[in-house]
Amino acid sequence: MKVLSNNRCLYQQDVVDHLIRTENEQLLKENADGNLALSNPVINQFRKDSGAGVVWVKPDKYWRYRVPEDEDGREARG
Repeated sequence: MKVLSNNRCLYQQDVVDHLIRTENEQLLKENADGNLALSNPVINQFRKDSGAGVVWVKPDKYWRYRVPEDEDGREARG
């Protein structure tokens, strides 16, 4: 949450890279495309910790703080 707070966004790939560097690969999974991604328990805990004020921008694979233009829900367009 500190990185999100400081940078106003948090890219999934940065989190994956950090987990690999810190030898925490058990928190990752291989997705359908064969890429490493955050495991479901990690995503679920992040959602719980971040609350409704953070949204996922699916096309660019990052989280950011909600803005007034965002629709309801946890996904945003950009």
